[in-house]
Amino acid sequence: QVQLVESGGGLVQPGGSLRLSCAASGIGVRISIMGWYRQAPGNERELVASITNGGKTNYGDSVKGRFTISRDNAKNTVYLQMNSLKPADTAVYYCNVAGTRWSSDFDSWGQGTQVTVSS
Repeated sequence: QVQLVESGGGLVQPGGSLRLSCAASGIGVRISIMGWYRQAPGNERELVASITNGGKTNYGDSVKGRFTISRDNAKNTVYLQMNSLKPADTAVYYCNVAGTRWSSDFDSWGQGTQVTVSS
């Protein structure tokens, strides 16, 4: 079983910054891609950003130039630095990690962390 622990959400004013973290743990785990998704009330879950084990990144159009995804492979941890936050960024943010565990594929989701951007 692959467990994900998220941290870093909260309330921030427009224009502010937050940093999310997600640590993956599990015996025999080899992670390929790590990412962040978000879901606002009444909306579908959408990709925020993803990063491969080689460092290739992909961003949703609405966050390009404001958010930065990074990862520490030694710690199996992914980070999301969010700058210039807008009220439209308010959502529950979910960590997603995919890879293999003992040669079997896995795709795990975190429990979600609330990000609220409001004055």
